Amino acid sequence: MGARAQILGGCLLAGFPVWAQSLVVRLSNDHLRVSAPGLRFVAGKPLERLHDGAPVAFAFQLSLSIDAHATILLRDIQRFVMSYDLWEEKFSILKLGHPRSSVSHLSAEGAEAWCLEALALPASGLASEKPFWMKLEGRMEDAREPAGLENEGSVSLSRLIELFSRRTRAEQTRWAAVAGPLRLAGLKKSSVRAPGAQ
Repeated sequence: MGARAQILGGCLLAGFPVWAQSLVVRLSNDHLRVSAPGLRFVAGKPLERLHDGAPVAFAFQLSLSIDAHATILLRDIQRFVMSYDLWEEKFSILKLGHPRSSVSHLSAEGAEAWCLEALALPASGLASEKPFWMKLEGRMEDAREPAGLENEGSVSLSRLIELFSRRTRAEQTRWAAVAGPLRLAGLKKSSVRAPGAQ
């Protein structure tokens, strides 16, 4: 069975609670991947902006530690720009970075799942029985910040890491969920291909 996570945190935005209810970790083609069935980030203020015809950028960080989140051993940060087709009532997503990939005609739940499926951490360096912890963090990016849509091609990894480390302003949307301790030997295996995978 996949490993489920406890709630780490959420925030209120215009009265709308954003929570990561659970984090499910699995092993797929020698990589660790996650899903979060209770996470609804295409909602509240982001959804209002999308329905108004504005693109919305999201950033996610998936990290792994072997000391209960005290020190990050591995991390993967991915950024996405989401848009909404008012006529078809479907979502489209562009994954930034290298390689870029895109998808369209998704429901809100499908769009959320597609973003999380793009995150992965290599499992090759982990011992089968050694415990580890994983954390999923997400945020809706502020276009006024250097990591916003205007500078999507020039954002460094160090800048994105700094943004996740920064204290969030009250009006920003941010959430997180954790899982652990986990062991490779106890994870469910799958062969689902990630978005943009060759």
